[in-house]
Amino acid sequence: MKSGANPLDAHQKALEINLDPTIFGSFAEIGAGQEVARWFLRVGAASGTVAKTVSAYSKAVSDSLYGTSSRYVSMQRLDAMVDQEWYLLLAQLQQGIGSKTRLFVFADTIAARNFTGTNESHGWMGIRFQDRALGPANDVLLHLNLRDSSNVAQQEAIGVVGVNLIYAVFNLQQGMLGFLKSLLDQATLQRVEIDFIELRGPAFDGWDRQEALLALVREGLAEAVVLTGGNPQAPPTEILRKKTIVLTPFALKGTESSQQEMLSAAMLQLKSESESGVSEPLPLFALSTLPSNLPFATVGSIDLSRTVEDLRANCCNALVFGYNELYRMTTFVNRYTQAPVRFAVDLSALVHFLSQAHGALQGRLLEGVSKLFAQNVRVYAYPTTASAMQNMPISALPAAWQWEERNGWVTADAVRPPGALGHLYSYLIASGFVVPMNGIS
Repeated sequence: MKSGANPLDAHQKALEINLDPTIFGSFAEIGAGQEVARWFLRVGAASGTVAKTVSAYSKAVSDSLYGTSSRYVSMQRLDAMVDQEWYLLLAQLQQGIGSKTRLFVFADTIAARNFTGTNESHGWMGIRFQDRALGPANDVLLHLNLRDSSNVAQQEAIGVVGVNLIYAVFNLQQGMLGFLKSLLDQATLQRVEIDFIELRGPAFDGWDRQEALLALVREGLAEAVVLTGGNPQAPPTEILRKKTIVLTPFALKGTESSQQEMLSAAMLQLKSESESGVSEPLPLFALSTLPSNLPFATVGSIDLSRTVEDLRANCCNALVFGYNELYRMTTFVNRYTQAPVRFAVDLSALVHFLSQAHGALQGRLLEGVSKLFAQNVRVYAYPTTASAMQNMPISALPAAWQWEERNGWVTADAVRPPGALGHLYSYLIASGFVVPMNGIS
């Protein structure tokens, strides 16, 4: 399983599986070569594990095997591949393999980097397996984003993750977290991102599917995951792609209803200013696996699971990040859409953002502002109470900030930052990057 404190590498895992007489199965890979099967073929003793490998690169051949499809890199295509190969494996082998063999079918459909580097490098990978001989089938399906800059490096990463997946399903005693973390052995989030997982079958009866998705972020396998208010779930690329988005950082415990009202008001505001033909806005609550850095925030990692569950129960969508900086959320969302993106935030959150040094950025505050407002992004700033402004910690609100209250409330156009920051703030409002909102009623 492990050599000392170090995880086994792909060579050791593939060889251990090949030498296990109880594991036998097929490989079907489309795109990025046959990198997973190649590991098992080159480490030795492959005849003990590999029943067949197939690679249907031709669309016509692929359609003849798995049926016609409008999308060849999709969960639907992966399901079709796994279903067909499992049917063939059982028909060809089940009667003659003995009572001690655990069968599996591994499949992937990948769009690796093209010659010009203009495509989205991503793919789907999955396995159907028996956790005991003659047992029922179980499925694991993954969505991956490939981050290496070359096609060859992406192929190598796919091979390693595929070996990790096959090894992991036959060692489920490590538990859910151990299983997930092992998927990126010899790989990193900088090379491969796993931003979606689907678990099916009795082998996973004790595993919480929502927790598995959240764990992808908590354990550093993904930057963010989406959990929608409905079913089935899907990776960010399918939910966010080309969508107009309204994003509300969810941070203030006990104000769920007001935040939902804020999000609804932001949806109406965006619709009123959008041109015809703009897609229906997608509302999302933004949460983080880290404790929030917004003032007065109390929703942290401990409450995250319950918060997400409550949001989904109310048919709300949650976008869960592994960080809490607003400008990084902009960068993530802009991976998938060039349509309008709007943040709906309490004024105190905007003031907090503008008051920070942003020491992690070379350009400090100016770089943070440029990243936050990149590519058709605006911030709808909703009023906060005068008492909330007065009680902001001095680290979040230097004393030189001034404001005027109206009936106990402070709006974005009634705030005056100190010194040169005041000129930047005036520019953001005058140019429409910051939109002062009067309320949510």
